[in-house]
Amino acid sequence: MRILAIDPGFDRLGMAVIEGDPSKPTHVWSECVKPAKGAPSARLGIVFESVFEAIQTYSPDRLAIESLFFSTNVKTAMRVAEARGAVLAAAGKCSLEVHEYSPQAVKLAVTGYGAADKKAVALMIPHLISLPEKKRLDDELDAIALGIAALSNRNT
Repeated sequence: MRILAIDPGFDRLGMAVIEGDPSKPTHVWSECVKPAKGAPSARLGIVFESVFEAIQTYSPDRLAIESLFFSTNVKTAMRVAEARGAVLAAAGKCSLEVHEYSPQAVKLAVTGYGAADKKAVALMIPHLISLPEKKRLDDELDAIALGIAALSNRNT
């Protein structure tokens, strides 16, 4: 099973391809896409193109995306919802099956505790999967964690 995991965002889009067996996930690729500041339509176009290109390049079996959680900042929530729409449009264009996971489900799968903080998730990832050495932003780590969770929950 090969999963393209997406941590959707308007300013930063975390992406990772994870494959293999839930007991031994393998990191294939990951990055954090940062669309240049500018018109919202152009930024969303970059999100769409980045996801579409990853689907074409890595041929995943499914796409995993974090479900939208509501925050007090409505503008941020709207921008993330728009980015999710661009991600889902790219998946739809490629007829790729999409599965959504809550932040709590990802934390539970990676740390064993659904209310873990970001630091606990980041510290646990290297114990679950071998990653090439490089500096990663939180969004990329979130996508890797999502991929691990999706691989361990591949029947959902």
